[in-house]
Amino acid sequence: MPAPLASAQLPATPPASVARRRVVLLAGCLLLAALPAIAHGAGQPFLIATFTRFVIYAIAAVSLDLILGIGGLTSFGHAAWFGLGGYVVAIAAFHAQDASTLLGWGGSTEALVVWPLAIAVTALVALPIGALSLRTSGIHFIMITLAFAQMLFYLFVSVKFYGGDDGLAMQRRNTLAGADLRDATVFYYVCVACLVAWTTLCAAIRRSRFGMVLSGCRQSERRLLALGYPVYRYKLVAFVLAAAGAALSGALWANAARFVSPDMLAWVKSGELMVMVILGGTGTLFGPIAGAFVLLGVEQLLSAWTEHWMLILGPLLVLFVVFARRGLWGLVAGER
Repeated sequence: MPAPLASAQLPATPPASVARRRVVLLAGCLLLAALPAIAHGAGQPFLIATFTRFVIYAIAAVSLDLILGIGGLTSFGHAAWFGLGGYVVAIAAFHAQDASTLLGWGGSTEALVVWPLAIAVTALVALPIGALSLRTSGIHFIMITLAFAQMLFYLFVSVKFYGGDDGLAMQRRNTLAGADLRDATVFYYVCVACLVAWTTLCAAIRRSRFGMVLSGCRQSERRLLALGYPVYRYKLVAFVLAAAGAALSGALWANAARFVSPDMLAWVKSGELMVMVILGGTGTLFGPIAGAFVLLGVEQLLSAWTEHWMLILGPLLVLFVVFARRGLWGLVAGER
């Protein structure tokens, strides 16, 4: 039996910081809940689709923070799971609409079928890749996750039957019993519900015994090995869980855009997700949500102003990282 961890709780947080954090979370939840009404009241209904995109990317960012911020595993191939989840949904819809079969299955457009399928398929693919990648560490882990992601990227580029470089379009969004996903407001609330559910699950994992061991891996893996913990298995489970969360966001994105392409799996997308996590605050779970909203929001504002918006965004990110090392969550909510 492994020896007990030295601490069974997360470090104590000052009451003032806890209260401040709760106020920020409550304000954020109220804003998300009221956004469609605000958008319609302001005569800007397009904001619903814009914030739907923000919410979907926030799910992917939280999933990355599970291994990057809590487990200390710097994966530079996380977009592979985002893209794979989207492709499973699009391919299932393609066969359902084309009346063709894949391994004897005629496809489906039912959300309660294809969304769990996207998560399951991605988790199954992530299991052997994670098992191999976690045999390495440090820069070698970063490079091998990037290599596997690029392999999947070029796989979908080469499969011309599913669009290849041109991507694969969906005629309509998936169907969900009791909800009309074609309605922008309904789909937005479904995405928000997924974000809340996934973040709540990750927060529970973070505070569990599993989360404590995972955090211990980041701080001192040798110490946990000396205590008898199967560190490799803990990290592998976390790797697969993070992939499953990214697959969920990819499935939602496929429905939001009604289109998937190999760009969803590109290393640039992995870098973007990593910036969201670092910008929001690594290891905080709630910070990456803020990071996703701020990064995508600033991108949209700057790109509407000038086509050279990257020249402005880059220095802004550098300054923020230098002067706000705890991220947005540390600044706003006082997270330590």
